[in-house]
Amino acid sequence: MSTIDPGMESLMEAFIYETTTLLEQLDEIMLESEKERNISGDNINEIFRIMHTIKGSAAMMGFTGISNMAHSVEDVFYIIRENPSYLDMVCDAVFDLVFQASDFLKQEIENVQGEDYQENDPTPIIQRLEQQAAIMKGEEAAPKEQVDASADSISDVPQIEGGNVHYIRVKFEDGCQMENIRAFALVNQVKDLCEELKTVPENPEKDASLCEEIVQNGFLLIVKPHNSIDEIEKVVETALNVQSYEIEQPPALEQPKSEAVEQPVMEEQPPVSIAKQEAEKPKSQPQPAAPKVNAKQSLISVNQSKLDHLMDLVGELVTAESIVASNPDLKGQRLDNFTKSIRELRKLTDELQDVVMSIRMVPLNGTFQKMNRIVRDMCKKLGKRVDLVTEGGETEVDKTINDAIADPFMHMIRNSMDHGIESVEERIASGKSEVGQIKLSARNAGGEILIDIADDGQGLDTHKLLQKARNNGLLVKAESDYTDKEIFHLIMLPGFSTNEQVTEFSGRGVGMDVVRKNVEKVGGSISIDSTKGKGTTFTIKIPLTLAIMDGMDISVGDTTFTIPITSIKQSFKITDGSQVFFNTDGKEMIMLRGECYPIVRLHELFQIPTEITDLQSGIMIQVESSNNIFCIFADELIGEQQVVVKPFPPFFNKYGLKDSGLSGCTILGDGNISLIIDVRNLVSDR
Repeated sequence: MSTIDPGMESLMEAFIYETTTLLEQLDEIMLESEKERNISGDNINEIFRIMHTIKGSAAMMGFTGISNMAHSVEDVFYIIRENPSYLDMVCDAVFDLVFQASDFLKQEIENVQGEDYQENDPTPIIQRLEQQAAIMKGEEAAPKEQVDASADSISDVPQIEGGNVHYIRVKFEDGCQMENIRAFALVNQVKDLCEELKTVPENPEKDASLCEEIVQNGFLLIVKPHNSIDEIEKVVETALNVQSYEIEQPPALEQPKSEAVEQPVMEEQPPVSIAKQEAEKPKSQPQPAAPKVNAKQSLISVNQSKLDHLMDLVGELVTAESIVASNPDLKGQRLDNFTKSIRELRKLTDELQDVVMSIRMVPLNGTFQKMNRIVRDMCKKLGKRVDLVTEGGETEVDKTINDAIADPFMHMIRNSMDHGIESVEERIASGKSEVGQIKLSARNAGGEILIDIADDGQGLDTHKLLQKARNNGLLVKAESDYTDKEIFHLIMLPGFSTNEQVTEFSGRGVGMDVVRKNVEKVGGSISIDSTKGKGTTFTIKIPLTLAIMDGMDISVGDTTFTIPITSIKQSFKITDGSQVFFNTDGKEMIMLRGECYPIVRLHELFQIPTEITDLQSGIMIQVESSNNIFCIFADELIGEQQVVVKPFPPFFNKYGLKDSGLSGCTILGDGNISLIIDVRNLVSDR
């Protein structure tokens, strides 16, 4: 964003947010329309509005490539809007081109947020859009240079037939820069007051080189007003960066009708957004978008960093409240009023915590909808036919988690498309419908969200998976000792791929291991279930939020640890010492209901002094992470409570605490610190 003036950061944030939202809407409309093989009149108007808004906003920000691309798409849909029958001739071509344009715009928006933004060239796609527009009109596409040359010539003044036509030559302030964009903004301000409007140069926003001509000759508006010319003059007088204007009488354009009206320099006035200009149309004009403008007034876009800071403050407040309530100086005293006040404070802090949490929660619908585009593109490239079905998109998760799982979703949908769903011929031969199905569903399960990605494809072949793992040296025990579930999870190992050849989508041994790591980073886990010939289901289990969790506090010597409740299967006392034994590797194990599990003694692992070293004197907590189940030995259980998760300070990174099985810490009610156990890393090397 180095090309943006320092005073425009807030406008830049608004532009990125608005444009990203509009492009998501565009993809959703196009995917829905492509399935129906038709674009409704309402959707045509909506696409036209989306591209017009992006064009204007990008032009105001000085992003010529984005503006030109949006303008070209807008031109195509202007033609379709005027004569919808044109769409029938070139339906597939239009869909493909709009998706290409959407991808270009999304990539540009991502690039804009970098430090050294350089515009990519939109010309190849724009030329194809222009050719498409010409095909729909039955014309031959004019070379771009020819069109530009005719449009840029100020000597060729366009004519408007009939009376009440006025010529207004506008001069912008010296040194205001981006004169072509100022001219474009002025056009948008006056166009709704005009029955007909033409300009010299035409389409000023399309070429930054026009700035010099506009500075030298001014910007000419040829207008035929709906009512009085006075309305248009008033807009021109108050327009930003306009220094003066003259009303000229044709054909002698050199003879001004009136003296130039000098306008005050309005340096303090911020640029007026295109969206605002459209919202301020005269009441006499139809305004179909008015209900949407009113609806948006009840919503506020807030930077996520502010929400993160607010969540941190609420966590500090919850901790401070707990410390006050547990103050040892008050122990044994009867303070009825104090107790009553603490209860009221706790009620308010709980309510505040719930409200802040709800602000951070977003539905999964947006992430689910993005997967439609992946399925659509891969169907075309792989020659497969697949329907994506979604359920439970209204389920909400923390914004941080929602952002973190978008990439794993993409990998898993690609995996189902490339590995799971068979070709049309294979499906027909096996008696299946030629159209495959991928089902993406979400549901609440206590304090967690369960998300299923299920396909009705060929399923996982355990024999083939074992053979591949053996060839890659990934097996850690005899093949006969592997259960089906363990074999399925082999695909999550780094470097594992069942594709024999590298393709655009897979075969490099990168993908599913990245999925597992990204899901585990947000405290989640993945399980796999598959039936050969029928399909595969991946189930992702993720917490609602990373900021606050339910934990079980345990003690080891003078140290307190917290284990996430979601990781605990059970806790128990050992009554029979014969349950414990050592395996051939010298590892301590315990036998529970015919299954053997490793034992992790926390006092040995973290070298904590304690008097309780006899397994029958302490407590066992059986925990699970992904496909690993083991038992943690501690002195005693303290109790369950909701804790605020605090990351370790950066200077602790050199000690590798996370790799040793600790994910963070929390402050207890008595002011002491409890270390939060990361069950996944605690057993990763055991």
